[in-house]
Amino acid sequence: MDNRFSDIIQLIKQSRTNAIKAVNAELINLYFKIGEYISKKIEQSEWGDSVVTELANFIQ
Repeated sequence: MDNRFSDIIQLIKQSRTNAIKAVNAELINLYFKIGEYISKKIEQSEWGDSVVTELANFIQ
């Protein structure tokens, strides 16, 4: 590899790492919100086990 471009390669790698971290953080936030939503529906007796199973099958 040409050493003249090593700084640019490092910038690209760092940006890729930052992008991956941002996507992972957003996915964790999404999964938390989905879990919270489902838990509230179950607690309020609006959803039973069959609805949760149906949802699981639907999102696959």
